[in-house]
Amino acid sequence: MRVPLSWLREYVDLPATETGRDVQAKLVAVGLEVETVEQTGAGLTGPLVVGQVLTIEELEGFKKPIRFCTVDVGTANGTGEPQEIVCGARNFAVGDKVVVVLPGAVLPGDFAIAARKTYGKTSHGMICSTDELGMGDDGTHGIIVLPPEHEAGTDAIELLELVDEVLDIAVTPDRGYCLSMRGVARETATAYGLPLRDPALLDVPAPNAYGYPVKVSDPIGCSRFTARTVVGLQPEARTPIWMQRRLQKAGMRPISLAVDVTNYVMLELGQPLHAYDRTRIDGPIGVRRAEQGEKLTTLDGAVRVLDAGDLVITDNRGPIGLAGVMGGADTEIADAAEGAHTAEVVIEAAHFDAISIARTARRHKLPSEASKRFERGVDPQAAAAAAQRTVDLLVLLAGGTAEAGVTEVTAPSAPRTITMPADHPDKVAGVTYGRETVVRRLQEVGCDVYGQDELLVTTPSWRPDLNEPNDLAEEVIRLEGYENLPSTLPTPPSGRGLTDRQRLHRRVGRALAGAGYVEALNYPFIGEAVLDQLGLEADDDRRRTVELVNPISDEEPSLRTTLLPGLLGALRRNDGRGSHDLALFETGLVFRPSGQETKPVRLPVDRRPSDEEIASLDATLPRQPRHAAVVLAGAREQAGWWGKGRPADWADSVEAARTVAREAGVEVSVRADRHAPWHPGRCAALYVTVAGEETLFGHAGELHPRVIKELHLPQRACAMEVDLDVLEQAVDGVLRAPRISTFPVATQDVALVVGQDVPAADVERALRAGAGELLESLRLFDVFTGEQIGEGRKSLAYALRFRAGDRTLTVDEASAARDAAVALAAERTGAVLRGA
Repeated sequence: MRVPLSWLREYVDLPATETGRDVQAKLVAVGLEVETVEQTGAGLTGPLVVGQVLTIEELEGFKKPIRFCTVDVGTANGTGEPQEIVCGARNFAVGDKVVVVLPGAVLPGDFAIAARKTYGKTSHGMICSTDELGMGDDGTHGIIVLPPEHEAGTDAIELLELVDEVLDIAVTPDRGYCLSMRGVARETATAYGLPLRDPALLDVPAPNAYGYPVKVSDPIGCSRFTARTVVGLQPEARTPIWMQRRLQKAGMRPISLAVDVTNYVMLELGQPLHAYDRTRIDGPIGVRRAEQGEKLTTLDGAVRVLDAGDLVITDNRGPIGLAGVMGGADTEIADAAEGAHTAEVVIEAAHFDAISIARTARRHKLPSEASKRFERGVDPQAAAAAAQRTVDLLVLLAGGTAEAGVTEVTAPSAPRTITMPADHPDKVAGVTYGRETVVRRLQEVGCDVYGQDELLVTTPSWRPDLNEPNDLAEEVIRLEGYENLPSTLPTPPSGRGLTDRQRLHRRVGRALAGAGYVEALNYPFIGEAVLDQLGLEADDDRRRTVELVNPISDEEPSLRTTLLPGLLGALRRNDGRGSHDLALFETGLVFRPSGQETKPVRLPVDRRPSDEEIASLDATLPRQPRHAAVVLAGAREQAGWWGKGRPADWADSVEAARTVAREAGVEVSVRADRHAPWHPGRCAALYVTVAGEETLFGHAGELHPRVIKELHLPQRACAMEVDLDVLEQAVDGVLRAPRISTFPVATQDVALVVGQDVPAADVERALRAGAGELLESLRLFDVFTGEQIGEGRKSLAYALRFRAGDRTLTVDEASAARDAAVALAAERTGAVLRGA
């Protein structure tokens, strides 16, 4: 809502020294979001005057039409002689009154005006358009043509109200009454402690039987409909400058007098109105729900197919307007600028159901100033006053005559009352306000308050958001000042902190970040298409998903069962934007329904749910394990002066799983596997020991070439995904820091020849088991194949580090441990020492 300060002063006697910034601070203090204060006319200095065009000479020989004009500017130029001005606009003629800026003036944007030679003539000033003066859109996109009654030489800065301050207020959904000057003025008056001149306090004639006939068939959708008629509108009547300027400052474009008046009253009182050309209405006006498939051409020229839930205005022919949203083209007020004229209008001021209007506006993608107000709540008691105000302005400005008939159709309703203990705001805020303060603040809001310890509060008609004691408490607190609430830090109970599970998850994230991975947070939504692209079989558990009732996107209607789609999408986007060396990770929940979930029950709100009710609610939820995943592409190690780089490969994804497991103090066993979406020959199954049994907790490796092609990923992209819940189960007690021995290490290297199909992990397990307790670490540092080894064979070279915690190992002890390791490897895998 854009609020000109000059207009606001009509309703509240603000101190003359108060600026827009001062008013902004006051309104923010009472809870309104004043985003900006715009200084209109900033930097503008005169002379800027009214001029009358005396002559126009068309200049020939130029690429565009150019006119050389003489303009009477009175004595504003100091001589009284006509001012010679060159102008390219063509929407004015001899005798028209225009706005002229003379040499020495400065226009907005620090545009200084001086006499200059152009198109073979000397131009002493400029004839102005609205854009050049920063006035906003007037619909002409040309020179400002003023009404003839203004004398040449009149100061145009004051006439056009160019210098002003405009407050731009972001009105929240619960403050719909502030989408009007009346509502903002009420808040301003309260903030300053000043009286309010309510523009809705008008003498309104009582309804009678000879007003324009109206029939409301849906009293729930339309609880009030007021109709008034004005005839004899003069065709030459135009919207006065003061009204045009207020509309422009409020962000609306002047159109025609009748339409401008309805828009002006809507901005003033917050009640949307509509004017119909009475000669184009066929029979009584009706309000009903649309029939499915009915059509209506709205004012924007679009033909709209109506839904059965739409509320429409009708006559004998059918729909003539979309109630509360936009009128129809069949009864549109004629535009005098196009040579047509409307002499008789019927004014509609109605109150429509907020939910119905909101749904219609969204259904037809047709937001309007009217729908924006109705869906936030309009004062139903303001309809009659708004209609009267519109009639008064049309009579005053258009020379019309108000017919005596007044139509008012209303549905029975009662005032809303709320019972509240007088000390309820005190308990909510933790501040003692006292009954007198509570009553005074509620009365300032517009409530009627009765009672002593127990207050009976009747809420005002313009505040549909006040429905319960907490709403009233909020009004008291905000008017007393949020800044006056004391700040008290809560004292947390001792002995509580992160759980072991939470600590593990944090350590995993830090470890992956330390290993060079960048965290990427993705939406937890997937679609069937990406599961097809990942090559998942029809019976894969990851295809059993939880579908959302109201998904953000119809293409991703389900909750994810794996982290890979989101991470691979992030990999693709970053690669497409020029970042080719990528290592990303994510930790988060996945959703794995079993198919046995039950329908949730509605929990009570008047008491704490029982443990059984909470358990039954938990039983309706799918299993939600926390996973960790990484994706890699491009170079894992950059090339430089230090040497060659290295591309990321499947082994890096396996090492990422080991990094995760090390944070839990758990060893990972690696075995070859075939599992989508990984390459069948470069896929590792990852196992940890849980309760003495090896348990699968994830997979790692290079992605399948078909998956890379389907998802448009970089070649040889790799990925890893593990289940952190399984890893947590594998933790054996409290994680212990490693013991560091002060005795020297004994290193022994062995090279074992095994069959090509024997996994290196099996050999490593056998060496570990055979080496015994003296083995500190074991590392595979070379893999060799060739003629020297034999066809179908490979050589695996390991570095074994032995150390004792209480002594220095002898050569014999280290050699014996190595020999035991080799012997067990030979027994389990058929390995033989190379060269033996």
